[in-house]
Amino acid sequence: MYKFIVGLLMASFSINALAWGQIGHRVTGAIAQQHLTPQAQAAISALLPTEDLAEASTYPDEMRSSPDEFWQKKAGPFHYVTIPEGQTYADVGAPEQGDGVSALKMFTANLKSSQTSKEEKQLALRFIVHIIGDLHQPLHAGNGTDRGGNDFKVNFFWQDSNLHRVWDSELLEQRKLSYTEWTAKLNRKINAQNINDWSTTDPQVWIAESIKIRDEIYPKEEEISWDYLYNHLPQANQRLKMAGIRIAAYLNEIYK
Repeated sequence: MYKFIVGLLMASFSINALAWGQIGHRVTGAIAQQHLTPQAQAAISALLPTEDLAEASTYPDEMRSSPDEFWQKKAGPFHYVTIPEGQTYADVGAPEQGDGVSALKMFTANLKSSQTSKEEKQLALRFIVHIIGDLHQPLHAGNGTDRGGNDFKVNFFWQDSNLHRVWDSELLEQRKLSYTEWTAKLNRKINAQNINDWSTTDPQVWIAESIKIRDEIYPKEEEISWDYLYNHLPQANQRLKMAGIRIAAYLNEIYK
């Protein structure tokens, strides 16, 4: 019964779930690109010769309007997980439709397999980059009550919005920086100790971190602006940096 209910919530959530938006996803991909091993860099360049990880990172969102059955009926749940308050991913697992963790496992297997086509491997790589980014956006580890903050209405800098949209894109867009400017700004602040501390490839660790932040970011007032930006943009920046390092660590592990 739990998994059926979660499935319904996931179906409705997927309509609006676009974690990080294009800027955030491209930042994670661009940071990852700079922390690949030579072996991983060579393998990825051979698979995607005209595309870097920043471009690859947004592909699963850009294809959402495709009429193909895969994009319309299967891929939606791959962008997030649903974890009720007080529980962990280990407690609930993946629903029947799948989720970000089960999809990550599937695409990792496809990327490693000698039986999959080049086109299938390209799709797998793009999804791996995207999903790891998604799982670092706190509201893509939603609690199952408000579609990952989509139903939590706010007024962000005097414009009607919702909490999910604020975290997907509006926090970053408020600063008026391009993704390359964000990448340069954030990557300069990543040091060797950060890389050592963050280089876990366990998605349950990433999700647990997102849940902790998720429970801290719901504002008490509908009107949010400078105070909210001051308090929470640093958290978003940290999650982007961590996602970039972990995308690289994950791919370096695959291609070692």
